[in-house]
Amino acid sequence: MAKRLHLTHKSTLVTARSRFVKSSPRKVNLIASMIRGKTVAKALGALAFCEKSSAGDVYKTLKSAIANAENNCGLDVDLLIVSEAYVGKATTLRRWKAGAFGKARPILKRSSNLTIVVGEVEG
Repeated sequence: MAKRLHLTHKSTLVTARSRFVKSSPRKVNLIASMIRGKTVAKALGALAFCEKSSAGDVYKTLKSAIANAENNCGLDVDLLIVSEAYVGKATTLRRWKAGAFGKARPILKRSSNLTIVVGEVEG
Protein backbone atom coordinates (compact mmCIF):
# COMPACT_ATOMS: atom_id res chain seq x y z
CA MET A 1 0.00 0.00 0.00
CA ALA A 2 1.38 3.41 -0.96
CA LYS A 3 2.14 5.90 1.78
CA ARG A 4 -0.14 8.94 1.64
CA LEU A 5 1.42 12.36 2.09
CA HIS A 6 -0.43 14.96 4.15
CA LEU A 7 0.13 18.68 4.33
CA THR A 8 0.73 20.30 7.70
CA HIS A 9 -2.15 22.22 9.24
CA LYS A 10 -0.20 25.47 9.24
CA SER A 11 1.48 24.86 5.91
CA THR A 12 2.01 27.64 3.45
CA LEU A 13 0.88 26.94 -0.09
CA VAL A 14 3.03 28.47 -2.81
CA THR A 15 1.82 28.99 -6.36
CA ALA A 16 3.42 29.35 -9.79
CA ARG A 17 1.48 30.06 -12.99
CA SER A 18 2.34 29.80 -16.65
CA ARG A 19 -0.01 31.58 -18.96
CA PHE A 20 -0.55 31.03 -22.68
CA VAL A 21 1.29 27.71 -22.90
CA LYS A 22 1.27 26.78 -26.60
CA SER A 23 -0.43 23.43 -26.15
CA SER A 24 -4.04 22.42 -25.72
CA PRO A 25 -5.38 22.08 -22.16
CA ARG A 26 -6.19 18.42 -22.75
CA LYS A 27 -2.55 17.59 -23.54
CA VAL A 28 -1.13 19.64 -20.66
CA ASN A 29 -3.60 18.10 -18.20
CA LEU A 30 -2.20 14.64 -18.97
CA ILE A 31 1.19 15.80 -17.72
CA ALA A 32 -0.24 17.74 -14.75
CA SER A 33 -2.20 14.72 -13.54
CA MET A 34 1.00 12.69 -13.63
CA ILE A 35 2.66 14.84 -10.93
CA ARG A 36 -0.30 15.59 -8.62
CA GLY A 37 0.32 14.43 -5.04
CA LYS A 38 3.94 13.42 -5.63
CA THR A 39 6.97 14.75 -3.83
CA VAL A 40 8.87 17.42 -5.70
CA ALA A 41 11.87 15.16 -6.32
CA LYS A 42 9.71 12.40 -7.83
CA ALA A 43 7.75 14.89 -9.92
CA LEU A 44 10.92 16.46 -11.35
CA GLY A 45 12.30 13.02 -12.16
CA ALA A 46 9.10 11.98 -13.90
CA LEU A 47 9.00 15.19 -15.95
CA ALA A 48 12.68 14.96 -16.91
CA PHE A 49 12.13 11.63 -18.65
CA CYS A 50 8.65 12.29 -20.05
CA GLU A 51 8.63 12.38 -23.85
CA LYS A 52 5.57 14.61 -24.24
CA SER A 53 6.35 18.04 -25.68
CA SER A 54 4.40 19.95 -23.03
CA ALA A 55 6.39 18.30 -20.21
CA GLY A 56 9.03 21.01 -20.59
CA ASP A 57 6.52 23.75 -19.79
CA VAL A 58 5.25 21.87 -16.74
CA TYR A 59 8.86 21.27 -15.64
CA LYS A 60 9.67 24.98 -15.83
CA THR A 61 6.54 25.92 -13.90
CA LEU A 62 7.29 23.37 -11.18
CA LYS A 63 10.87 24.67 -10.86
CA SER A 64 9.43 28.18 -10.50
CA ALA A 65 7.07 27.03 -7.73
CA ILE A 66 9.98 25.38 -5.91
CA ALA A 67 12.06 28.56 -6.19
CA ASN A 68 9.13 30.65 -4.91
CA ALA A 69 8.71 28.34 -1.91
CA GLU A 70 12.39 28.39 -1.09
CA ASN A 71 13.16 32.07 -1.61
CA ASN A 72 9.90 33.84 -0.72
CA CYS A 73 8.54 31.62 2.08
CA GLY A 74 11.68 29.89 3.37
CA LEU A 75 10.25 26.38 3.03
CA ASP A 76 12.44 23.27 2.97
CA VAL A 77 12.72 21.88 -0.56
CA ASP A 78 13.07 18.28 0.65
CA LEU A 79 9.64 18.40 2.34
CA LEU A 80 7.66 19.88 -0.57
CA ILE A 81 4.90 18.04 -2.42
CA VAL A 82 2.79 19.04 -5.41
CA SER A 83 -0.55 19.60 -3.70
CA GLU A 84 -2.40 20.90 -6.77
CA ALA A 85 -1.71 21.06 -10.48
CA TYR A 86 -4.51 22.24 -12.71
CA VAL A 87 -4.94 23.50 -16.25
CA GLY A 88 -7.40 25.96 -17.75
CA LYS A 89 -8.22 27.24 -21.20
CA ALA A 90 -6.51 30.34 -22.55
CA THR A 91 -6.99 32.14 -25.84
CA THR A 92 -7.50 30.28 -29.10
CA LEU A 93 -5.90 31.45 -32.33
CA ARG A 94 -8.30 30.98 -35.21
CA ARG A 95 -6.76 30.23 -38.60
CA TRP A 96 -8.25 29.06 -41.86
CA LYS A 97 -7.18 26.62 -44.54
CA ALA A 98 -8.63 26.00 -47.95
CA GLY A 99 -11.27 23.32 -48.13
CA ALA A 100 -13.13 21.57 -50.91
CA PHE A 101 -15.27 23.53 -53.41
CA GLY A 102 -13.64 26.87 -52.55
CA LYS A 103 -14.69 26.80 -48.91
CA ALA A 104 -12.63 27.57 -45.82
CA ARG A 105 -12.04 25.14 -42.97
CA PRO A 106 -11.12 26.35 -39.48
CA ILE A 107 -7.87 25.55 -37.67
CA LEU A 108 -8.02 26.16 -33.91
CA LYS A 109 -4.65 26.64 -32.22
CA ARG A 110 -5.44 26.29 -28.54
CA SER A 111 -3.35 27.46 -25.61
CA SER A 112 -3.66 26.86 -21.88
CA ASN A 113 -2.96 28.32 -18.45
CA LEU A 114 -1.09 26.09 -15.99
CA THR A 115 -1.09 26.51 -12.20
CA ILE A 116 1.04 24.45 -9.82
CA VAL A 117 0.67 24.70 -6.04
CA VAL A 118 3.28 23.19 -3.71
CA GLY A 119 3.08 22.77 0.06
CA GLU A 120 5.20 21.40 2.88
CA VAL A 121 4.58 17.85 4.12
CA GLU A 122 4.33 16.86 7.76
CA GLY A 123 7.82 16.06 8.86
